[in-house]
Amino acid sequence: MTHASALEDPVRAAAPRHRPAKSPRPAGPKGRGRRDNLAGYLFMSPWIAGFLLLTAGPMAASLYFAFTDYNLFDAPRWIGLDNFSEMLGDPRWRHSVRVTLWYVVVGTPVKLLAALGVALLLAQKRRGQAFYRAAFYAPSLIGASVSVAIVWKAIFSDDAIVDRTQQLFGIGVGGWTGDPELIIYSLVALTVWQFGAPMVIFLAGLKQVPRELYEAADVDGAGKARQFWSITLPMISPVLFFNVLLETIHSFQIFSSAYIVGGGAGGNACGPADGTMVYTCYLYVQGFENSRMGLASAMAWMLLVAVALVTAVLFWSQKRWVHYEEGAR
Repeated sequence: MTHASALEDPVRAAAPRHRPAKSPRPAGPKGRGRRDNLAGYLFMSPWIAGFLLLTAGPMAASLYFAFTDYNLFDAPRWIGLDNFSEMLGDPRWRHSVRVTLWYVVVGTPVKLLAALGVALLLAQKRRGQAFYRAAFYAPSLIGASVSVAIVWKAIFSDDAIVDRTQQLFGIGVGGWTGDPELIIYSLVALTVWQFGAPMVIFLAGLKQVPRELYEAADVDGAGKARQFWSITLPMISPVLFFNVLLETIHSFQIFSSAYIVGGGAGGNACGPADGTMVYTCYLYVQGFENSRMGLASAMAWMLLVAVALVTAVLFWSQKRWVHYEEGAR
């Protein structure tokens, strides 16, 4: 038996061993995470392609053109900082900066005051509340389109509605769109008329103010004005900061209404005596009417830097007047 088993050992050793097949291991969290990431990138690929081709690419090209002499017809020629030095020495460029700053400083606060005032009225429960909210928000649905600017220009032109109303009250001012000093006020009136978006945001903020604070203030004998300054404004200060930030940025970017109300293409493109010569309007004149795309690109990047600085100042100032709830930061 010992000899036979000894002879069988080499045979058994040489014979192939049949091992049971191993079951496939389930995909771990790393494998599933990679597949999920791949699916996410596939769904995001149209947006990524659009961002690279329509946003990042043109921005990089405009940054290069800002340092070149480029007129859309000839190849760009590198000139360094000449566009920026010419821009700073241009009196029309300085005039466009003044007009834009005036529009931002005047138009933005008036629009926000109108939005907050109407939001305070609509926050109270009354009959037909939904209708009034929709009616006040409707102008913002139209947006700053060309059609609205054309209608607005017709309203404020000579012998139109505003002019006839002034004559009715014995005010001989005339049409605003023909007056270099009054035409900018028509743009302010247009932006104030479209206060629906900040109004809705203010209304949402007012709904979050606890009613117990007003009840306690009533018990202490505080009037409505005192309640507004001591309760309402501090409680909605984050919403107020958000609206101030967005509306300030939008005011710097005004173009279509200023261009159309000012007169459109031609020698009077930005209003009589450059009355509506906002920054973007002069940028358009230099880039597309004078075919100086290099100078227009330099102006665009200067505007970007200015808006970034204003945004940084607003974020810095919020520490002094914006009050967040405990733990919200």
